[in-house]
Formats: sequence, structure tokens, C-alpha cells
Amino acid sequence: MKETDKHNERMAKIIFASVYPYYIAKVEKKGRTISELHQVIEWLTGFDEIKLQDLIDEKVTIETFFERANLNPKAHLITGTICGYKIEEIVNPLTKKARYLDKLIDELAKGKAMDKILRS
Repeated sequence: MKETDKHNERMAKIIFASVYPYYIAKVEKKGRTISELHQVIEWLTGFDEIKLQDLIDEKVTIETFFERANLNPKAHLITGTICGYKIEEIVNPLTKKARYLDKLIDELAKGKAMDKILRS
């Protein structure tokens, strides 16, 4: 799929707290744990559970969420297709970061080993 400005703007304005419950549901439905989800989020963003909960309570947008993140230097190793987009072809930096997170959560839900998800 082709990335559009409208899509990028819409993604930036999504409230992280509104998608977080879907992340939980997705991983738990596939037998993974919230603890594993938090491990993946912390690996990508540097947010521990306390900071993550603060951001959820603050109702930050995806844009603010990733502005405050300390992105893992290995994040560029996250490749593949998510939601019809090839991650390595996404131009907008914010959209790319959001899709990194989507891809990691997808890998977790699909049962991929944690060391592979965390690019160890």
C-alpha cells in the first residue's frame, strides 16, 4: 500500500491509550502475557511499566508517545509487512515507529520467540 499524508496525520493523532487494550487482547488471545507485551514495548521505546502507565493515564497521542520514546538502536532491524505496508518502505518517521511497534506485537501474538522479537 502507498503511504499518504492523510494516513500519517491520522496515525499521529491516535490516542495511545485507545489502542493499548487491543494490543493486550491480541497477545492474550494467542496465549502470550501482558508482561511479555510490556517487555516488547520497553525494548522498543525504553518505557518501563510505570512510565507506560503514566503515558496511558495522560492520554498521549501516538505522536507524543514516540516523541518521548528512546527508540532502540536495533529498531531498524524490524522489517516485513504490517497492515499492508512494507516497514522498510515507510518514509514518514512517526508512521515507521508506530509500525515497528505493530510488527513486534504481531510477532509476539504469532508465537515468535522473545529473543527473535527483541533482535538479540
